[in-house]
Amino acid sequence: MSSAPEPLSMTVDGQDFLVRARAGQSGVYDFEWLTGPSGYGFTVARSDRSPLGHAEAEEAIRGFLAQSDPATGLID
Repeated sequence: MSSAPEPLSMTVDGQDFLVRARAGQSGVYDFEWLTGPSGYGFTVARSDRSPLGHAEAEEAIRGFLAQSDPATGLID
């Protein structure tokens, strides 16, 4: 039985996220926006099911933040 790796805490552009790999779903990652509105975040799923690198995770967070209203968490 395999388990998902430990969650990774990341701070990008002053915003804190917790990144979790989904157990049993290779290449799928859930990003929880810790400093944003409660319960907000996003998911990244790689079509080739390969692991997500730190730089790729940071790029995904920046893309999410660029689209999101920091007060509401809603996508513009």
